[in-house]
Amino acid sequence: MGDYKMIPDYQTLMRPVLECASSGEVRISDVVERLANKLGLTADDRAIVLPSGKQTRFANRVNWAKSYLKQGGLVEITGRGRFRITDRGRTALADKAATINNAYLAQFEDFQSFKNKASDADVKTPTTEETLEAESTPDEALRRAHSTIIGALSAELLDRVRNGTPAFFERLIVQLLIAMGYGGTSEEAGRAIGQSGDNGVDGVIDQDPLGVDQIYVQAKRYGEGNNIAAGAIRDFYGALSLKRAHKGIFVTTSAFSTAATETARGLRSRIVLIDGPHLARLMIRYNVGCRDEEIIHLKKLDEDFFEPT
Repeated sequence: MGDYKMIPDYQTLMRPVLECASSGEVRISDVVERLANKLGLTADDRAIVLPSGKQTRFANRVNWAKSYLKQGGLVEITGRGRFRITDRGRTALADKAATINNAYLAQFEDFQSFKNKASDADVKTPTTEETLEAESTPDEALRRAHSTIIGALSAELLDRVRNGTPAFFERLIVQLLIAMGYGGTSEEAGRAIGQSGDNGVDGVIDQDPLGVDQIYVQAKRYGEGNNIAAGAIRDFYGALSLKRAHKGIFVTTSAFSTAATETARGLRSRIVLIDGPHLARLMIRYNVGCRDEEIIHLKKLDEDFFEPT
């Protein structure tokens, strides 16, 4: 039987993963195989699986290494299961004395932003993390780990959505709203519009079987930092007025400016704003673009059961 202690941790794997991508686009599955061979892992070592039984421990750590490198801007996703090194990654590799780990990635603003979103705290140095781990109760450590996993998933979901086509984004939004319960159970309740002459509306959700009550959707697939301005909200309001609609949802993969948020509050029509982080949270909550891999139930003693009768 393999020994998981023989498998390097994900931070130790960051430089080897980066080296695998140094010559061009690579598949993560190929990287897993190449590194397993390079490290001399036995068949038993490679066969060790996570408790979920859906992924090997080594593949899981290689994937986490790639994910963190991506959040630090050292690699970029090029397609399903594929990635390549960036200029920042090449600079990191060129520094032979550099230990590429979380502490190294913390120098980059985008990685700090990722860590802050994942844990609602500043990026921790290895020493701080070790101290926090020692002081944490088991359930605190589990919840913190869950927060980190969700943060990484949120970032990856937004990346995938931003790299998709506008038509895909519009369909995604309609699918998400139906999953949230808008439009009932009818398969025809939501439909993407996305055609010329749609007067600034990208989708519509029927709130009843006859389509008497409808919610209109505007979807903007923008990169981080390209925030929605107040003018876009006013344009959407105008589109709603032309359709005599009273409900609208404006979704973006970026964020809304302060003026845009204030404009939405001041309009008579009810316009709900959903920014990138909120969109990712909703996708995770309603399993759109992701799925449950493993469910862990936390149990506690039932004191009432043991009370004398």
